[in-house]
Amino acid sequence: MTQINREELNRFIYPYNRYYGSFTPESFTFNANLQEFAQKVGYISVLETAGKLSPEEAYSQIKELWKQLKQSKKELGIGQ
Repeated sequence: MTQINREELNRFIYPYNRYYGSFTPESFTFNANLQEFAQKVGYISVLETAGKLSPEEAYSQIKELWKQLKQSKKELGIGQ
């Protein structure tokens, strides 16, 4: 069996894609927040599919994450 080192495991569990947009601190920060949102939604979806979360709880958690992302966008002034 192949052993995976900690760095490879972290890259697998916490993937991060490069940012290709025009660089501003605000857009870079929002991109990181967006990637974190997508990752958490993926985890919640897997937990719901596996029966570890009810559909209602999954929806509630994703809705809360969406509110946080929208607030982040507003505070960073993205799209204004």
